[in-house]
Parts: sequence; structure tokens; C-alpha cells
Amino acid sequence: MAWQHALYDAELGFYVTRGGPSAHFSTAAQGPTGAVLAEALLGLWDRYYPDRPPSVVVDVGAGRGELTSHVCAAVTRTAAAHPFARGGADRPRPRVVGVDVVDRPEGLDESIDWIRSPGGAGLPADLRDLTNALVVAHEWLDVVPCTVAEVADDGTLREVLVDPATGDERRGPAVSTDDAAWAEQHWPRLSPGDRVEVGRSRDEAWAGLVARVRSGLVVGIDYGHLASERPSAGTLAAYRAGHLVHPLPDGSCDLTAHVAMDTLGAEELHRQRDMLLSLGVDARMPDRATAATDPIGYLRALECASIEARLLDRSGFGAFWWSVQRVEAPDVP
Repeated sequence: MAWQHALYDAELGFYVTRGGPSAHFSTAAQGPTGAVLAEALLGLWDRYYPDRPPSVVVDVGAGRGELTSHVCAAVTRTAAAHPFARGGADRPRPRVVGVDVVDRPEGLDESIDWIRSPGGAGLPADLRDLTNALVVAHEWLDVVPCTVAEVADDGTLREVLVDPATGDERRGPAVSTDDAAWAEQHWPRLSPGDRVEVGRSRDEAWAGLVARVRSGLVVGIDYGHLASERPSAGTLAAYRAGHLVHPLPDGSCDLTAHVAMDTLGAEELHRQRDMLLSLGVDARMPDRATAATDPIGYLRALECASIEARLLDRSGFGAFWWSVQRVEAPDVP
């Protein structure tokens, strides 16, 4: 598939050769918003498992380790505050693991483990049997390549083929039986000319990730849509150096498409804004009276409110979806 090749090829792939996502576009995992996000993720774990910390936190699709580093810092702060005594004084500090298609980035905290991934839906063989694990996939599924198709005049759903050199598109053969069945079930009200981004590969990728966990919590965070709001024109887009560009599968740009979140089969789905508000991230403005008594503290509180507001913005990061799946260890006879 041209999309897979363009993003993950060892010699050409955008994510391998172009300096990582942070060189081309901004995500919530970067900078101060990433620090708030990391704390919220640990807070979500506490909601489900208040009696114990995770044994390992895994960041899948970690880029160059931005969110991974924030999680590591959050774990360190928590350890300093109350040495993870909830699970007993001898309980070890959680491991933090980053997973992506590149070798370990320079400058990562030495306590962070790093596993190289094949890219796309593929997961490394040694990422398995995760126990008491918090697994986070932040903007991973949107770059798992999927079949892009278009409805022909006769109603047949046909693959969209693209010339990697020019980006020119044409309708190709009918999609596979499995892709057609997925579209029939999950992408309703199709008319000639409509586009479908077949989410079957994303569903399988999510299921594959959940299957690597023996017990714990799997959280996917991405922009996406539900059946009631599928976009008739599709959402395939490309970014390069901070700009939206024409999608070209030649390794020069990021290629992404929104995720059909409701087909993943996750236990829970929440808008990011709603999830963060429930976890205490509320962008509350500080009392102006404190500006006179504690000006530095007031400015810090203002900065914090601004950072949180970015994560809650309904027209931006706040519109992301969180898919949440708990995995319980099977009973041992």
C-alpha cells in the first residue's frame, strides 16, 4: 500500500527520515499540554485502579518520545510524593516504555525503555503479555493506513489508486469482500462520488494492541467520527513543515485520516473535553486578588489555565476522542 510505504519505509518513510512529527505539526503530546495530558492519563488509571499504580506505562506511536518523557516525569513526581505505597512499600516504580518506528531518540531519560516498531498496524514481537499496564496510543490509529475507496456510478465501492509521483488519483478495482462488508455496516448513506476510509485495519490494529495486554487499561486518543457523522468527502489529509499540503505518498509529508471511533469496540468512548473535565482539568482562572499578594503564583496559574484551555477547546484538541478498554486478567484455577 502506497500509504504504508510513504510513512514507514526504512529508506523513504516520512516518520523514519523526516525528523519526527514535532518537526512538521503540533500535537497535544508536545510541550506543556503534554505534561497535563500525562497527569490526566495517570489520573484515569487511578479512577479504575485506586488501590495500586501501574507496573508499566507504554506509549505506542511515541514519535520522538514527547509524551513518553512527560509520563516519565509525572511518574517521578508521583513517586516522590508518595513512593507508590498504595501497593505496598516494596512495590517498584512503574516502568515507562516508548514504542515507535525509529531507534531510541537522543536525550530520553535513562529510565525510559524504548522498543522499535515496524510501523502502521504492526507491533513489535516483544511487546506482549503486559500485566497491570497502562497502554496509551496517542494519535496512532489515524496513521494506520486504511483502504480509501469511492462509490462508482453503479454503486460499486472501488479503491482509490494514486500515483506517488504526482498525487493523481483514479478509481481502481472493487474493494475486497471484507472491506465492502465493513463499509456496508459502518459507513451508511453512500451515494456515487462519496468516499469511504475503510476502518477495518484500524479496528484490527486496536484489537491487536488490546490483545498484548493481560491486565490493565488501554487508551486510544485520536480525532475521529461516529456513524451519524461520517464525512462524505473523507478526511485524508497531509502535513509538511507546519502546513496542510496535497496528499502525496512519496515520503515527503505526513498522511492521516480520521478514525471511525465507534467501530473499534472499545468499552468507553468520550470526547477529550468531557474526559479531561471529569479528571479535574478545567482551565479555571485564578482569583485576581492573588495577583497582588502572590504575583508569581498568579502568573503561573494563568499559564496553567491557558494550557488546559487548549486541551479543552471544542474546535481543537477538545474534540478528540478517547477510547478506553479495561483488560482483566483471567482467573487462575
